[in-house]
Amino acid sequence: MMDPTTDNAGLTKAAGDPRASLETLRAEIAKAVVGQDPAVTGLVVALLCRGHVLLEGVPGVAKTLLVRALASALELDTKRVQFTPDLMPSDVTGSLVYDTRSAEFSFQPGPVFTNLLLADEINRTPPKTQSSLLEAMEERQVTVDGTPRPLPEPFLVAATQNPVEYEGTYPLPEAQLDRFLLKLTIPLPSRENEIDVLNRHASGFDPRDLRAAGIRPVAGPADIEAARAAVAGTTVSPEITAYVVDICRATRESPSLTMGVSPRGATALLSTARAWAWLTGRDYVTPDDVKALALPTLRHRVQLRPEAEMEGVTADSVINAVLAHVPVPR
Repeated sequence: MMDPTTDNAGLTKAAGDPRASLETLRAEIAKAVVGQDPAVTGLVVALLCRGHVLLEGVPGVAKTLLVRALASALELDTKRVQFTPDLMPSDVTGSLVYDTRSAEFSFQPGPVFTNLLLADEINRTPPKTQSSLLEAMEERQVTVDGTPRPLPEPFLVAATQNPVEYEGTYPLPEAQLDRFLLKLTIPLPSRENEIDVLNRHASGFDPRDLRAAGIRPVAGPADIEAARAAVAGTTVSPEITAYVVDICRATRESPSLTMGVSPRGATALLSTARAWAWLTGRDYVTPDDVKALALPTLRHRVQLRPEAEMEGVTADSVINAVLAHVPVPR
């Protein structure tokens, strides 16, 4: 089974744009980030599907650097918000500010008005502030004082969270987790990659200066729009649609879960499978495409029973069992 978020599976080169432009992202981002090709692929899939990404990993595995490098390589605007317990919703969305000269209120946009928003440690802020992102993520607009204000395109929220530290955190509710298209796990680097990281730093690499690292824009918003149009033309057979539905329905019947994948999750899986099929050079979706994106698309949309969790069962193991059980269309 090929999983682009856990395996460095290579993408098939294509002669035409915009696929060729997007495929050069790996080499460009690798100038700053070592060994995270699968996460790069996941972020590109999210951009093509107009979705958002939850990045989970221990501190120090280059989650922030990855998003910044992606924005630089795509020539997109990016902003970072450090989520803390005292962060207010207006600190994210913006607010009305009184102008003493004109004696009127004017809207001061918040950091959410960008192309790539890095929501760092999103689970460290209370639910009230977490929910301020819901409208932005779903409707791609922000409403302040009854006036909706559209966000720029493309727009992607890349939120990070630490999987091992829970003191002083506010776990994301299921309704907000379901708004993320993908949950990507960022692993610790291999020994070889870690040696490479240290050698780069010893040679003067500064992660705060991506321009000095040599990262240049290799694609832009126009390429992303063209790629989205191409992905929308990828053929999905009735058998593949039924396969996606059967996988999601099987999670709802798993004895290890209290909550299975919703219809929104089934739509998300079909969408990410189409994007992956297009990235690999095909204009049709196969069962392997569905399997490849099942874990990152579904792992955060299921809820384990407490007794199953105590026995060491994980969301990934349940989804893998479902994939092994559901008949694959011929």
